Amino acid sequence: MISQIEDALCRFHHYHPIFLQLGVVPTFSVPRQHSMKHYPNLSILLFGAPNSLCSSITENEHIKAVKQPWRRSNRYNALGQMLVTNQRLDKITTLHVDFTKCGMPNGSCLSDASGK
Repeated sequence: MISQIEDALCRFHHYHPIFLQLGVVPTFSVPRQHSMKHYPNLSILLFGAPNSLCSSITENEHIKAVKQPWRRSNRYNALGQMLVTNQRLDKITTLHVDFTKCGMPNGSCLSDASGK
């Protein structure tokens, strides 16, 4: 189990720069990521599972990926509707990143026209 954690951390540190380069995420929580490399060897071996392990990021992603699309569905064949919703939201996010890279304006047409 500990070797799997170390392997996952090694892969994360190897691949995370691509997310920054593509603008998928603006930053990573470096202190949290840094402390993770100490968990397998020190904390877990000596004391067991880490106390108060924060799952708020996972919960937040669950809300975005499952709960909000469920509320948007009409509850008939909800899974299919949820998947389409998530695909569309991913495409919108990707477009926003591309538009920002191309220097296109932020906001809506109305906010741009009003000068706000």
